[in-house]
Amino acid sequence: MGRRSRVEFRTVVLPWNGMAVVSRGVRDGLPVFGWRGRPGAVPAGLYTRRQLRAKGLQPGTADPDALLVFRHRVPARTEEVCELWREEIAVPVRAMTPGMWRAHQAAMRARRFCQAHQGYVDHVVRGPRRLCSACFFADANESVGRAA
Repeated sequence: MGRRSRVEFRTVVLPWNGMAVVSRGVRDGLPVFGWRGRPGAVPAGLYTRRQLRAKGLQPGTADPDALLVFRHRVPARTEEVCELWREEIAVPVRAMTPGMWRAHQAAMRARRFCQAHQGYVDHVVRGPRRLCSACFFADANESVGRAA
């Protein structure tokens, strides 16, 4: 069995609201919180980049306010560290401009182009040969017929 390290719990005062919370130590001058459970769980109001994005926000130019540290079940990735930001200082995500939408649509259109019949299809074309599903299965059936 793997060796489990002991977690050092400390009480820290959060500088942005003056609240005293239990953390799992300090790393690089930032309080460290755990993924789940008490004591040492993330206090309300702190979010990861993905959680902010789901709310339509982004950290902007702000530095992180705390760290989230958790262990993986996969042995090769022992410890993951995520940065946490406050929701009240996060800024809204920039809206896409018409030029950005055109570039996005052009990229998506390029993903739907079949190299075999030189046309667009209604689904994303995958694989190194860039064949739509109809051309792929037709090619696969031909190669099976040749092999027999």
